[in-house]
Amino acid sequence: MFEQLTQLVQQYGQEVVVNNNAVPNEHNEGVMNEAGNSIFSSLQKMASEGGIEQLAGLLQGNNAQNPENPAVQQITQQLTSSLGEKFGLSSNVSQEVAGSMIPQILGGLVNKVNDPKDSFQITDLIGAITGSGTETSGIMDTISKYGTQFGLDQNADGKLDLNDAIAVTKSSGGISGFLGKLFGK
Repeated sequence: MFEQLTQLVQQYGQEVVVNNNAVPNEHNEGVMNEAGNSIFSSLQKMASEGGIEQLAGLLQGNNAQNPENPAVQQITQQLTSSLGEKFGLSSNVSQEVAGSMIPQILGGLVNKVNDPKDSFQITDLIGAITGSGTETSGIMDTISKYGTQFGLDQNADGKLDLNDAIAVTKSSGGISGFLGKLFGK
């Protein structure tokens, strides 16, 4: 995940940071690194503090690109604060940089997860955020909860389980197809 996140930060940071006269050139790399760190640490914090539904909601549809999404706002606020503290950027410049980069980067990350041509999968993202263990189980429980609402309950037993995954993967191209259905692919 780190490599994909770094690529997205570099991609979207070019215009917002490097080509921005309000951000001193000597801080360009640091500001972009801070953006990546803020996203990763915020997603980890959400997962570890029980914000599994918020995290699952962020990964659905275009929610990651919506600046009104509470998770996007939380990450944007963290980066805004951090840019002011670490690099001495004014609050307006910090807000402009964070408010522009965060939705673009998160949207790009979700698009990579949903792209069947990209090797980066939802399980990679969840594994990187949670490390593994109980948090991953919690996320998968949330996926199960919301998956029934999105028509992934293939045998109509009221829950998502291995039987549903097998049914969907036979018709949808593997586990990525199963998870892709959930996340709007």
